[in-house]
Amino acid sequence: MKVASFDIVFQEIPGEVTLALNLSNCPCHCPGCHSQHLAEDIGEVVNEELLNGLLARYGSMITCVAFMGGDADPEEVALWAKFVKDRGLKTAWYSGRPAFPNTPSNQVVPNTPIPFDYVKLGPYIESLGGLKSNKTNQRLYKRVGDEWQDITSSFWRSSFES
Repeated sequence: MKVASFDIVFQEIPGEVTLALNLSNCPCHCPGCHSQHLAEDIGEVVNEELLNGLLARYGSMITCVAFMGGDADPEEVALWAKFVKDRGLKTAWYSGRPAFPNTPSNQVVPNTPIPFDYVKLGPYIESLGGLKSNKTNQRLYKRVGDEWQDITSSFWRSSFES
């Protein structure tokens, strides 16, 4: 798994200051994807040195680390999310898959102890838009205890708002 780029963002996870790690080698190839370059095998290999360096660099400025992609190896995403979570940060995974993958270790199956506080599921479908569109097929879930709460509507703004 490789990180092609990263950003500090405020809009990916509601109420969190997020370090978004854009993972390359995406197998989804969604038409209209805003990050088509992530289908390539590019970037730095994810390892303890890379993650510790990023966490030290941003320190208390961030409250969450989001793995953007990683669908080629969901179990590795879960392992690195646990690494981050063990350091006291919230974790998120943005997947282009329509559902949680079934993995041999069951690390990323709903209602099991997994290292994510948030999970976004669903391929990008240009005609439906992303999370900000109330027509989107994509869903963002927040872990509340042992359940997943759909919080997708927190991205939708009223037509009366500026």
